[in-house]
Amino acid sequence: MKTIGMIGGMSWESTVPYYRIVNETVKERLGGLHSAKLVLISVDFHEIERLQQAGAWDDAGRIMAEAAKSLRAAGADFVVLCTNTMHKVAYAIESAVDIPLLHIADPTAEEIKRLGMKKVGLLGTRFTMEQDFYRGRLSDRHDLEVIVPNEVDRETIHAVIYEELCQGKVLADSRRQYQRIIQRLVEDGAEAIILGCTEISMLIGPPDSPVPVFDTTSIHARKAVEWALSVTTPNAAPR
Repeated sequence: MKTIGMIGGMSWESTVPYYRIVNETVKERLGGLHSAKLVLISVDFHEIERLQQAGAWDDAGRIMAEAAKSLRAAGADFVVLCTNTMHKVAYAIESAVDIPLLHIADPTAEEIKRLGMKKVGLLGTRFTMEQDFYRGRLSDRHDLEVIVPNEVDRETIHAVIYEELCQGKVLADSRRQYQRIIQRLVEDGAEAIILGCTEISMLIGPPDSPVPVFDTTSIHARKAVEWALSVTTPNAAPR
């Protein structure tokens, strides 16, 4: 079994499910008393969030790169970045270490395509919904058509993530707001909904949507186990 290197803490509320899902999946696959071999480094999300809001992505990238180096030094065979938004600086990790990064968008897209879906609604932070680092990967690499909520709804989704979910607050009114936004995306043609923030699954699940929802946290964590148990691991990105 390979050693999974996890960068967590963004927020810690969603890092906890990563640890649980990874170990549950290893037990499902191997049985007995098996659990995952992993190394976890957890950053201070307060610092990261300030850099996000300031648009200081290069500085945030340097923190992610240093975390990846620490994982590599501790024996990790590949890196799992336990957040969607910070994949904006995936390049910083890929250029800092000679082990691969399991990009969160790729296994999610593979699951969607496996079910024959093409047009998806994306929920996440403002950065994930509005910028190209995530939407572009889904469309350019995986040929998916991605739609997002309108500006007002994007602000609602973003605020709930940072002001509630990242602080462990799961509120019924916010669930109703998300359900309304999902319904609008479905009316606009979405065949599925990507929960493109690792905290959203705390609030939204399959019963909340008339179309399938794809929980990036669960998909990413389970794919990490697949990599850990595989004979080979994909090569690191060119440096």
